[in-house]
Amino acid sequence: MTCPLCEAMCGLTVRVSGNVVQSVRGNRDDVWSLGHSCPKGVSLGQLHHDPDRLRLPMVKRPNGDHVTVSWDDALAESERVLRPVIDRHGARALTVYLGNPVAHNIGLSLYVGALVGFGQAAGMQAYYTPGTVDQWPLNVVSALLFGGMWNGPIPDLDHTDHLLILGANPSASQGSMLSTPDVMRSLRAIAGRGKVVVVDPRRTRTAERASEWVPIRPGTDALLLFAILHSLNENGWISRPEHLRDRVSGLDDVIALAASFTPERVAGTTGIDAMTIRRMARELAHADNPVLYSRIGACTQEFGTLATWLVFVINVAVGALDRRGGALFPRPAAWSQMFMKPPDQPADGWQFGRYHSRVRCAPEVFGQFPISCLAEEIDTPGDGQIHALITVAGNPVISAPGSRRLTSALGMLDAMISVDSWLNETTRHADVILPGLSPLERPHSDDLYWAYSTASCLKWSDAVFEPSPDRPTEWELLLRLGGSFFGTAVSDVDVPALDDLYVGGLIATACTQSNTPLTGRDPARAFAALADRGPARLVDLGIRLGPWGDGLGERPDGLTLQAVRQHPNGLRLEELAGGRIAEIVTTPSGKVELFHPHLADDVARLAARIDRRTPEFLLTSRRHLRSNNSWLHNVPALMRGTERCTLLIHPVDAARIGVGTGELAQITTSEGALSVAAEVSDEVMPGVVCLPHGWGHGVAGTRLDTANAHPGVNSNLLNPPGLIDVPSNTQVVNGVPCSVRAKEGNGHGPEG
Repeated sequence: MTCPLCEAMCGLTVRVSGNVVQSVRGNRDDVWSLGHSCPKGVSLGQLHHDPDRLRLPMVKRPNGDHVTVSWDDALAESERVLRPVIDRHGARALTVYLGNPVAHNIGLSLYVGALVGFGQAAGMQAYYTPGTVDQWPLNVVSALLFGGMWNGPIPDLDHTDHLLILGANPSASQGSMLSTPDVMRSLRAIAGRGKVVVVDPRRTRTAERASEWVPIRPGTDALLLFAILHSLNENGWISRPEHLRDRVSGLDDVIALAASFTPERVAGTTGIDAMTIRRMARELAHADNPVLYSRIGACTQEFGTLATWLVFVINVAVGALDRRGGALFPRPAAWSQMFMKPPDQPADGWQFGRYHSRVRCAPEVFGQFPISCLAEEIDTPGDGQIHALITVAGNPVISAPGSRRLTSALGMLDAMISVDSWLNETTRHADVILPGLSPLERPHSDDLYWAYSTASCLKWSDAVFEPSPDRPTEWELLLRLGGSFFGTAVSDVDVPALDDLYVGGLIATACTQSNTPLTGRDPARAFAALADRGPARLVDLGIRLGPWGDGLGERPDGLTLQAVRQHPNGLRLEELAGGRIAEIVTTPSGKVELFHPHLADDVARLAARIDRRTPEFLLTSRRHLRSNNSWLHNVPALMRGTERCTLLIHPVDAARIGVGTGELAQITTSEGALSVAAEVSDEVMPGVVCLPHGWGHGVAGTRLDTANAHPGVNSNLLNPPGLIDVPSNTQVVNGVPCSVRAKEGNGHGPEG
């Protein structure tokens, strides 16, 4: 099977005896991962057998307690709480929150479009996801520069000899929007033949194993990148290779914006001296195969969109785009519905801010408002107030800035339904919890992440265990909830008919839209060519419309899902290669459009940062290899060892405020204060403190025995809701101004 827990997509071998998992190991025969796996994947047995994982629905009684009920009773209760809201206020009073695990569950990832789409058709306005607290800058930049919000290139790890990494820690993430097995092995190989430079406020494990660590003050990556671009131009090192001739526009306009960002001017603000910046530019310019790569740390900062933009601009400026050893566009072996442009976007380009949130007047980006808007939209009375919420595999009480207000707001809802398998910090507020299946009880086939992979592969995993036949799957639950928006009772929704309607609608849209494999084809014939139901039907559609597919019968020797299932270890079809820019770029001009007013208009705000006083401390976030946000903290094997929820602080800063390792430090922001055990270490630069995200367990009303024994503190009690990266509406969780003091009457251990 393929591990569904992260973007590495490692193949696993699961050994069972009856209904019990005996072992989980890396599959050496997997064509993609060749036996590699991380601690998360081999813990799937414990995840499956977790006694706290819900197997039956739960409903909340008037006293606040959750009790187990039958599926019939749960669907009836869903109807009972949801229907009055829709009848009284309309679907405008309803919204949806989709959590990150959605992307790793093929049933959810392929059918959240039905839930959201039916909701919007019924009158729901915006919906919410963690996109505005992790990667929206990448999507905004990809849409504007390349034409599609999922069109970004990735570094050619197998051939680059100079890799500059900003705000990414692959040793913990296993790769983010960069799918490759054993990414740290790839980085070691690059360092062996050239150089790996990590720019980060913290000396992460990735930085420790790199050729060079360059500490940077959080939130200033865009200043560094502008200074590098300035140096490249100043020294005549801008590359204008033949393969990009007439394929790129706007480079000179962006270079002009860099004119005032000299290395000397930005040095004090970034914390990187001018000589180092100039050397970094020189090394990029003179490497044979240079490439830049940035991720979440660069996105979730005050100027995350500009930083992400400039990574791609410099990749063009050094001639790395679409060239071996540089930044290449993968060829996903299966087409995905996510590759389609949303039908509510104009055919010519992209628009943001088409409507605004009711309370804060925040502009929409890709149909979403910042996640911190959710609380105020619930607790602020008036026309358009949110009265009902459906959460899908998400825990925003832990993952959303301003979580204290959100916790209170959830208690004010008239209806809350959660599709989730745990009674956690968010779902404890739900009127109804509808649990999904274990990762071992459902089939799996990754969707989006092959668009960011270092090889073109196809894999399908059948379920290890057959679930009880009376249990609905997650995709069926989403169709039931979505179908109820139009007046049908939740329990009465005709799931097969609605499935046909949803899939038929997707196909019809793809046939009428440009730049899809179905453009101009007959929707009825395309639909009739498919068999099966649910996710399997859509996976089959994607494979058959992919580069190696049968084209829905047009290429009889091509692949189908049925053919892929004959290869349990997967199919490896092509290695990452260049020369794809012409087929990938779908901008109005057909070129990579580097310059956009939406981006350039934010440069003045960046310039003003140079003259702004830097706070005493800046707070950043971190993750761990054995964590995945908040949702693996109930797995005993992943919680072994020392407590990981500590506040990293540099020895100089610790001595100045009088706090030692294990002693309590009080950290305060404009949003609030909390106390947490300090961990004194020079892995963070002076003036920076670092707290992991995803913690804050031990809350009454939850059922998470292991997680609650290691509660930690919730970093989003500190992250201000109004601190936003303007062009993408992304919440700032890296570089948050704060103060840190030794806790009076100091003791040991975390304290919320």
